[in-house]
Amino acid sequence: MMKRIRVLVVDDSALVRELLTAGLAKDPELEVVGSAANPYIARDKIVELRPDVLTLDVEMPRMDGVDFLRRLMPQYPIPVIMVSALTQKGAQITLEALEAGAIDFVTKPSTDVARGLNQMLADLRQKIKMAAKVDLSAWKNRAVRRESPGPVKVRTALSESTDKVIAIGASTGGTEAIRRVISAFPANMPGIVIVQHMPPGFTKHFSDNLNEICEMDVQEAKTGDRVMPGRVLIAPGGKHMTVRRSGGIYLVDCQEGENVNGHCPSVDVLFHSVARYVAGNAVGVILTGMGGDGAEGLLAMRQAGARTIAQDEATCVVFGMPKVAIDRGGVEKIGPLDTIPQMIVSTLGGEKR
Repeated sequence: MMKRIRVLVVDDSALVRELLTAGLAKDPELEVVGSAANPYIARDKIVELRPDVLTLDVEMPRMDGVDFLRRLMPQYPIPVIMVSALTQKGAQITLEALEAGAIDFVTKPSTDVARGLNQMLADLRQKIKMAAKVDLSAWKNRAVRRESPGPVKVRTALSESTDKVIAIGASTGGTEAIRRVISAFPANMPGIVIVQHMPPGFTKHFSDNLNEICEMDVQEAKTGDRVMPGRVLIAPGGKHMTVRRSGGIYLVDCQEGENVNGHCPSVDVLFHSVARYVAGNAVGVILTGMGGDGAEGLLAMRQAGARTIAQDEATCVVFGMPKVAIDRGGVEKIGPLDTIPQMIVSTLGGEKR
């Protein structure tokens, strides 16, 4: 008999606890072993019930999800999926929770509640199964690194060329991976375009947080923004971002559209546009993430003459997107997360294939 994944539901709302418990119980691979109304009860139930995965409300009285995580993870590392509200405060706390050790998050529906609830529960079931397989040593190592002075800055004599573009795609675990990569870059790096799977409302907070710690200027992208040295453009949640050439410069377009590979924004959409308009002047990077988004686009980039890099399995939270890209032949070089900034710089500097 297959061993079921044991889940503990933590939320201050009795109604939400009931809805999540009922929704998760529909999957035969999952077993809700208990629920808790606040982190204090959750702490005791974790010790008593030994769950495999925790679902955690972002905003709770007395102690929010981030504070709980910061106390929990060093003592009792456990995969955590955050359940977030689509509010400015909810988005900000969710990003802090991902930094504190949460694996991923789902958002509570704010409109069309019946349909939105079914979709949220489907996403939550999928992400719980993924989280149960995550090697938490990566999060332990990350906690140690946060106590260190920080990422080693890449120093380079790169010229401020307008004809180079770095395209990065990521999903689960990607917020931390992206932070570590771009915070290592100097201000004169070529323009960077990024797709991180996130819903509307979250990417603005993500870009603002990155802008505070990076030497490059980080912005949530909008149509007409120029891809230029010293600038990082993050695809807005709910919109596909593409790159196009206009004379001697590159611009981005951000448009609503159907999900591609289950996502909007989609990494494949961005990468295919880079393959078409930037070709051999691009570097493509695929980081940690669930699924296969970006694999076909990265292959198209490589076939168009771009250089391509993937994060290795040992440092990925989920080795899904990089693995599919590697298996399909789109990856030229593979490396651990902390070496990727220097790999990008070496490639831009003309390192031979």
